[in-house]
Amino acid sequence: MADGNRSTLKEFIASISTIRGDLSNITAPPFLLASQSTVEFPSYWCERPQLLCAPASEPDAQKRCLLVLKWFLASLKRQQYAGRDESAGVKKPLNAFLGEVFMGAWGGSDGEGRTCLISEQVSHHPPVTACYLWNDEQGVRAEGYACQNITFSGTVNIKQIGHAIIHLDKWNEDYLVPLPSVKVSGLITGTPYPELVGSYDIVSSAGYVASVDFSGKRFLGLAGKKNSLHAALYSADDTSRKHPIYTLDGNWNGVFTIRDEKADSVVEEFDTNAHPPLPVQVPDESTLDPYESRKAWGPTISALNSGDMQAVVDAKSKVEQGQREMRKQEEAAGKTWTPLFFQQVQREERLDKLKSIAHGDAEMDGTQGIWRWVGSEKAEQVDRPFHGDLVPWLT
Repeated sequence: MADGNRSTLKEFIASISTIRGDLSNITAPPFLLASQSTVEFPSYWCERPQLLCAPASEPDAQKRCLLVLKWFLASLKRQQYAGRDESAGVKKPLNAFLGEVFMGAWGGSDGEGRTCLISEQVSHHPPVTACYLWNDEQGVRAEGYACQNITFSGTVNIKQIGHAIIHLDKWNEDYLVPLPSVKVSGLITGTPYPELVGSYDIVSSAGYVASVDFSGKRFLGLAGKKNSLHAALYSADDTSRKHPIYTLDGNWNGVFTIRDEKADSVVEEFDTNAHPPLPVQVPDESTLDPYESRKAWGPTISALNSGDMQAVVDAKSKVEQGQREMRKQEEAAGKTWTPLFFQQVQREERLDKLKSIAHGDAEMDGTQGIWRWVGSEKAEQVDRPFHGDLVPWLT
């Protein structure tokens, strides 16, 4: 890291260390920024469609739950590093603005169908991203939302609030999927790295629970390894959790081993790095709506990629100032922003049933309710331009 950047980083760390409360909307130095917005992050769930859709064709319910767990673990590394090489460290994504939208698709030419995603920033205070993804040919669909509460205590602590629910049409089956929290260390050295923390349950409506525990280096001492995980799949009736059907051990950024405990045998050694993601298919930027992420942040991303930090500040400020002006105008007019593709609900019966089985952290509070897809019929009525002549940046 250049001396100037190191000095700026120290000043940034000193400034955030004095702040109590949520840091999610704090502006980071431009050299710490990733070249994508938080509204794109649900894409990492979709980029290995063969793993996402595998449970749909599995006739055994407990193996379906195992396959959902495998997909979940396989998606973690690229989520934490925003698709970057691990050696490049962690970058802070751009703060999505209210109404920002990302649409993408994967596959479609291999007979497994096309996997599609729509995500939208549905709230700014608190910052909430909602998403819906689907593969009609395989009968797989999921919806979820995430809110990140960020604090600093020597490390950056990212508490994720929210969840996703995956539905398998063929089996009329739902899975509650958690969002693990993260600690980011290594800021002082200039090579930040993530460590997942906590214990979480993936719950199947068919009567199985996959419990995942993330134990990092700091818990295991000198003999431990970073990015460790232990997971086990149980029958939901096994409330003592003493009789696992499958266990998984290893690292979420490398290899984990799946064992069949009843047969006392290894099922698979899965290497997350040996399964390259499919590239996302997005429309050409010239056809995008001003509210679509890559259009709105295009100049900022271009400046980041070219290393022009002053241009990053200028382009990013144009969007941020535009958003501040829009909020002032809405407040003066007594208007409230309405999302295009998602709506709030206060309760949902299937979520209540799944949550009642889960142990660990399945917090939902702090997101202004539960965010759900408006439905395909209503979504298909949304046309570009999304908001007429209104653009999200300062004109």
